[in-house]
Amino acid sequence: MALSSRSTPARRTIALTPLHSGQAKAYWALRPHRFKALRCGRRFGKTDYAKTWIAQGLLQGEECAWFAPQHMTWSEVYSDLLQTLEPILDASSKAAATIRLSTRARLDFWSLENRIAGRGRRYRRVVVDEAAFAKDGDNRSDDSMMAIWEKAIKPTLYDYGGEALVCSNSAGKNPENFFCNICNDPQYGFHEFHATTMDNPLLPKRRQGEGEATWLARRDQFQADLVRDNDPLVYAQEYMAEFVDWSGAAFFNREKLLVDNRPVSYPAVCDAVFAVIDTASKTGTDNDATGVTFFAVDKRFGGTPLLILDWDIAQIEGAILETWLPTVFERLETLARETRAVNGSIGAFIEDKNSGTILLQQARRRGMPAQPIDSQLTAMGKDERAISVSGYVHRGMVKYTSHAFNKTAIYKRHSRNHLLDQVENFRIGDRDRDREDDLLDTFCYGIAAALGNSEGF
Repeated sequence: MALSSRSTPARRTIALTPLHSGQAKAYWALRPHRFKALRCGRRFGKTDYAKTWIAQGLLQGEECAWFAPQHMTWSEVYSDLLQTLEPILDASSKAAATIRLSTRARLDFWSLENRIAGRGRRYRRVVVDEAAFAKDGDNRSDDSMMAIWEKAIKPTLYDYGGEALVCSNSAGKNPENFFCNICNDPQYGFHEFHATTMDNPLLPKRRQGEGEATWLARRDQFQADLVRDNDPLVYAQEYMAEFVDWSGAAFFNREKLLVDNRPVSYPAVCDAVFAVIDTASKTGTDNDATGVTFFAVDKRFGGTPLLILDWDIAQIEGAILETWLPTVFERLETLARETRAVNGSIGAFIEDKNSGTILLQQARRRGMPAQPIDSQLTAMGKDERAISVSGYVHRGMVKYTSHAFNKTAIYKRHSRNHLLDQVENFRIGDRDRDREDDLLDTFCYGIAAALGNSEGF
């Protein structure tokens, strides 16, 4: 596709985002080193730091590249840098994933889903963003992050003796994880800088007219709340950016989903009820596995913010999905009456892939209230998605009702409570790819939809 071009403007003013004090410390610590690893907690500002570092190279006329696990991960960075560099923009194309500047600099964007990302190019600077969330494996696995680094990305730096900045939060203590390896094993030649969420001195943002003493007190309270409201392992990984060993640790604790070790009753009144549906093709099975979980949300009447009312799981042939879907909405109407939901049933959230795409089309055709689950959530890995909603469970904002807790169903010849089985047996970093997880996905999606912020977290 042809690049869109524009003439060079007479005025060339580039405004780069200033580094905060924590980022400045990282810059000076990493500056002398060719291969740099920035390990930092959530909201430290690693991507903003990387954008400033790569823009510095572009302003010097350098050929640069930005690598990320998925197209969606670099898409926003592309837009931000395009706006920042607009005064010296020569040509750009998001489809071709490239920006060219009047300085003769070039910035290419690559997805790490492409195992030959960067091959044939030469770069002075490269950023690898969210490196811990690229594919695990050693350099013998052609599509692993380690193999892509050693066989595709690192050779692009040979011509100019180029530099690499690898940024990420941690993602467990995992000997197969690229980021864990380069931060802990000197043989890879990386110099690491470690920062926590608290090393960003600008957050939480100061309110208009707020005095410094009041803001500092609120900041201290925010940091104390992070410790209180998160599972200790989640806090250590997500905010302290430590390499946490998740092996054997049950992630969603049953005790947190009960009250005094007992499930709760249906609410006397609530705001609304909704369902989450997940359908996915499983290798080695005859039919699609389809899971649905039903929720009640209460933000006005003083009850538990989110209750799990019911669930179901079955192997359903494609032709039967059409007759199965109306039963979900019938069940929602029944639950809306039983819980006296003020806003009734607000419908179903459905993962927009595999058979879910067909279900969404059927629902729209029949006038049933259904909407796709936000793509930001579906694009995340299972571990990251679970971590993103874990705080709500840890704070006791999600509970099992007696019906959902005591229910059993026969699925693949096994009679058990499949919701509890999937949720309570989930482990971060579990490599058992054949484990059933459809109800676990509906559990996480439901929490994000009901309790998450605008980004689904």
